[in-house]
Amino acid sequence: MSQFELYLRLGFDHISDINAYDHILFIVALCAVYAIKNWKKVLILVTAFTVGHSITLALAILDIVKFPERTIEMLIPITIMLTCLYNILYESREGVEQKWKYFIAIFFGLIHGMGFSSFLRMILGEEESIIEPLFAFNIGLELGQIGIVIGALAITFIVVDRVGVEQKKWNIIVSVGTFLIALKLFIDLF
Repeated sequence: MSQFELYLRLGFDHISDINAYDHILFIVALCAVYAIKNWKKVLILVTAFTVGHSITLALAILDIVKFPERTIEMLIPITIMLTCLYNILYESREGVEQKWKYFIAIFFGLIHGMGFSSFLRMILGEEESIIEPLFAFNIGLELGQIGIVIGALAITFIVVDRVGVEQKKWNIIVSVGTFLIALKLFIDLF
């Protein structure tokens, strides 16, 4: 296995690891308000998250930024809960600006990127250059996110378009459920 493939796999496993499901929850929360016809918006949104994630990973690996791990561990479930609250309180309103959601996704990506930086810094410690491994890791991350998006939108398609549940109701069901799981993640930190 080449170095590129190794880090590609590591990025994919990072986002799709069921034991570290905070990232999966965040992607599900991002997708909750969208129907399958909005797949382009969702892909741009999760790519914005990857951009933020990539920035802090690079900055943390280069020791340019440092945050206490405990703080980041607490902020990650908070970002999930805030996304769910946004879905419930604001998404059903007409005229919500999509561009703000991209900035929020980038910002929350910055926080989530810090959550994995210590582990990745340890792995990259022996590497001469972090550019190729970091690039491969982020491609793997993006591929994993796309898989989660496809799954989330497929379930939404079945529930909304085939079963007939209203999109707004589905958003509330998914957002409340995801909020409660994230709340448990937060509470378990204490």
